[in-house]
Amino acid sequence: MLFNSLEFALFLPIVFILYWLVFNQSIKLRNLFIVGVSYLFYGWWDVRFLLLIGLTTSVSFISGILISRYPVKARWTSAFNILFNIGLLAYFKYSNFFCESFVESFRLLGIELSIRPLQIILPVGISFYTFQALSYTIDVYKKKIEPTRDIVAFFAYVSFFPQLVAGPIERATHLLPQFFSKTVFSYPMTVDGMRQILWGLFKKIVVADNCARWVDTVYSSYPEQSSLTLIITAMLFSIQIYCDFSGYSDVAIGTARLFGFNLMRNFNMPYFSRDIAEFWRRWHISLTTMFRDYVYIPLGGSRGSRRQNVRNTFIVFLLSGLWHGANYTFIFWGIFNAILFLPLLLLKKNRRYTSIPAEGKNLPSAGEFISMLITFILVTIGWIFFRSDSLEQAFNYLSIISHFESFDIIQKRNLLHLLLIVFVLLSGEWIQRDKEYVLQVDNLSLWQRYGIYYFLIFMCFWFSVPEDIPFIYFQF
Repeated sequence: MLFNSLEFALFLPIVFILYWLVFNQSIKLRNLFIVGVSYLFYGWWDVRFLLLIGLTTSVSFISGILISRYPVKARWTSAFNILFNIGLLAYFKYSNFFCESFVESFRLLGIELSIRPLQIILPVGISFYTFQALSYTIDVYKKKIEPTRDIVAFFAYVSFFPQLVAGPIERATHLLPQFFSKTVFSYPMTVDGMRQILWGLFKKIVVADNCARWVDTVYSSYPEQSSLTLIITAMLFSIQIYCDFSGYSDVAIGTARLFGFNLMRNFNMPYFSRDIAEFWRRWHISLTTMFRDYVYIPLGGSRGSRRQNVRNTFIVFLLSGLWHGANYTFIFWGIFNAILFLPLLLLKKNRRYTSIPAEGKNLPSAGEFISMLITFILVTIGWIFFRSDSLEQAFNYLSIISHFESFDIIQKRNLLHLLLIVFVLLSGEWIQRDKEYVLQVDNLSLWQRYGIYYFLIFMCFWFSVPEDIPFIYFQF
């Protein structure tokens, strides 16, 4: 069930009304209702997926209890749970990748193997809820949280429908305790949630989907396109993937607020970053902090020798690339970002920018603007590998750009309205860069606020595309 679908437009108000008028009388009943509607939401894609998420949740729940009950064997129990969940993830997500790599390695030796790819359906959102379940077991093992014996609350935590299939990836220490607290209807919180939902839908329907049509058209015939067209397309994909993913996060966070739950912020205006380190503090924050806390710091973080710093950085970015998908393009994307990040880390400049860009000013200084522009260009080059079907396609794409042989632009009329849309997006984010999301406009008058709301609603209808374009991160 897509957030931008008619089904969800009917599903959400029904669930909202039942939640507050019928099922919020007790915490147990409320959590049971959340599990039910979450499984309905997830099963809408494929009922078979419910077996997998149920298995992941059950094993993690039992592991938490066993870790507490048998502390002598806690290490082994935690290791089993990690291996079990990572094993499931690897089977569904990476089996064909490893199989094809195995066949290709023998082909290079002149040996042809007749191994066919496995017919495996990738469950929607498996990377997200697997990591969320893992965070619980790891935190129980590290004694950061007490294991729960309330199986309903735990199932609600893992399957909570607003952020189930594309995050934010919540920590048990933050989200799980909320399922043991009584929720009270709050009108201001509901209004805040609706505004963030509207901003997320604007980013997805108006910005991301329209950019997607341009990007898909160009990528389908990129060898025939001009250098300028490919440059524009690469930049539009940067906007597309940001608005697509952060748009989902905004709808998820806003939807959770409707039910009295707070989810962590997942994006913080990343394209205003002044170096690559700042970008990664602002992009997909839930995943970045998870790799930092569960991989980078346990490996020694930046405390060891330079060789260890380099090793730890490459491990984290390689894992980040693999998490995104079973393709060498994602692995290269991870390596590329590690190479960009390492000089800042080794020179101890990775936390040089922690303040709001151009704080207290209307416009950035020349130095800040150049830093933001360079960072955006470097990130965009990385996104070319992320978007490409193969490394060959990515390098060919970059080769055409570098030759500067032609500057003709296709679909000039479409480009104008795309640039207008992007201008509205970036203007809003720049003006509100010190806010959690753009529509936190309580400082404006009533008519100004509603003027903005109706303007965005109008754009959602006017610029909506006829075809369904799924969220990019559903494939991860």
